Amino acid sequence: MRILIDADGCPVVGIAVNAGSGAGIECIIICDTAHVYELEDAKTVTVSKGADSADFALVNMLEAGDIVVTQDYGLAAMALARKGIPLTHNGLIINELNIESLLEQRHISKKIRSAGGRLKGPSKRIPEQDKAFLSSLERLIQGSKDESDNFL
Repeated sequence: MRILIDADGCPVVGIAVNAGSGAGIECIIICDTAHVYELEDAKTVTVSKGADSADFALVNMLEAGDIVVTQDYGLAAMALARKGIPLTHNGLIINELNIESLLEQRHISKKIRSAGGRLKGPSKRIPEQDKAFLSSLERLIQGSKDESDNFL
């Protein structure tokens, strides 16, 4: 298990890296050239700037069981297809049961914007969101360790 972070616009990079390194898990930050990340406990992969270039690089690196930190539901769907475990910045663990509705929500929002409509953006991030993210990430890490103990 590794933690792969879709870092373009990600507010929880530091939290994810701290949790991962504290648990002895490799953390890889994937971003395009518009962002710069230099964290001691993580490997940074910088890709060319372009539509979804970081997303495709992440999917190509993904191995079954990796945790994928992203707020992009399209990337989350690709991660699920490759047996990854998508986790949003707010702590939502994306799975086969909720991905369809999340993708539908994304599609409807895109149609509204394409028709000239406006949608309310996300509200200001609050500490409770960081706590929810960390709690979910720690559960995934612990669950993985418990599973590996069962194979010994």
